[in-house]
Amino acid sequence: MPVISSDDIDFALYEHVTDHQQKVRAASVYVQALLDRMNTPNREKKVFMPWEKTRDLIQFRPGEVTVWGGPNGSGKSLVTGQVALSLAAQNERVCIASFEMKPMKTMERMGRQWTSMSLGDDFLLSNPEARRILVDEYEQFRDWTDDKIWLYDQQGTVQWKQVCAVARYAAKELSVSQFFVDNLGKCVAGEDDFNGQKAFVDELCSVARDANIHIHLVHHIKKPATENAKPTKYDFKGTGAITDQPDNVIAVWRNKEKERKIQDGKAVPITEPDTLLIIDKQRNGEGWEGNIGLYFHKASNQFLAGHNLEPMRFFYPEGA
Repeated sequence: MPVISSDDIDFALYEHVTDHQQKVRAASVYVQALLDRMNTPNREKKVFMPWEKTRDLIQFRPGEVTVWGGPNGSGKSLVTGQVALSLAAQNERVCIASFEMKPMKTMERMGRQWTSMSLGDDFLLSNPEARRILVDEYEQFRDWTDDKIWLYDQQGTVQWKQVCAVARYAAKELSVSQFFVDNLGKCVAGEDDFNGQKAFVDELCSVARDANIHIHLVHHIKKPATENAKPTKYDFKGTGAITDQPDNVIAVWRNKEKERKIQDGKAVPITEPDTLLIIDKQRNGEGWEGNIGLYFHKASNQFLAGHNLEPMRFFYPEGA
């Protein structure tokens, strides 16, 4: 799987704003596009989350931005990693720019989700036959990612203009259609730099529209009053533009009360979800908003649509 690095690529070439002259077009161009859509209905590809029950609720359309949020430890990076795998399985070309995690660690976590096998399992590592199976699975995963997933190798703080340049490069040179940024706090210094946050999110929205790609932006949410409090778009840290400008807002909520009850040996309804995806904004499509319950499968690090389901294999969406 190729790694994108500032040492190899001059991203300054991609920092310029798209030529505004190219954006002035005759109205007839758009009318023709409407006619084309009427003459060939349903030809537009739909891109989904990995869970079949979400299929009619939310999609990741080109030209849009989705902001994902959650407090520390909520599992938002695990969720978006699983979503990225599912997008790649739908023949979307994915680029991940994680500024908190090295590429090898990112792929270790995603590899565990894809194979349902952990590199840290002592039994697998000490048992030759189990280790052979593990190696075979990860070799399949390596080959599967080729021409599907790219990583931007940069940790720590980074200038937000550089991030936008990487997104433009990935779209133009690699034909990437889904670009993940994890997370906003590493791209804009200072939680109170509202102007910088707004400028960054505005530019991401412009890049998504100009390049006709979907951008996923991961962000932190303010510490809730209680762990049981479910976040809304108003709980995202920083300026309101972070949730005003993007097309979709999704909060990830971890059911820690359920975890504590299980640890204490208390009864918990089997259908009570471990995690909620709270869709708090969806500008296009059907505009559906609401909660999606998921169940965490620890061995695979996967989130499942039902408490009695097995981990997904090879990450084609359920029911595909």
